[in-house]
Amino acid sequence: MIHELRVYHCVPGRLPDLNRRFEATTLKLWDKHGFRPVGFWTTLIGPDNQALHYLLEWDSLAEREQRWNAFQSDPAWIAARAETEKAGPIVARIENQILVPTSYSKLR
Repeated sequence: MIHELRVYHCVPGRLPDLNRRFEATTLKLWDKHGFRPVGFWTTLIGPDNQALHYLLEWDSLAEREQRWNAFQSDPAWIAARAETEKAGPIVARIENQILVPTSYSKLR
């Protein structure tokens, strides 16, 4: 089991738009493509309150690659992304890490 930690740093003021897109569209498409989100977080106290952090669970890197490729090429995602970005980009940059649990981690 591996986990993918992603941080989406939003264009200033666009975090609400990103949250709406996840709630209305992205999560449904992820379910269709077999994604397993563990959780989503925003920053209450800290240096960047315009970011969305989330954690995904994968069985392997191969599973991750296959599911991400299928999702990113899905015409429904391509259309939804274009529609939600008519006023400009929502995400300025993305950080991505693949994490391996320690032997003492509750998530393994």
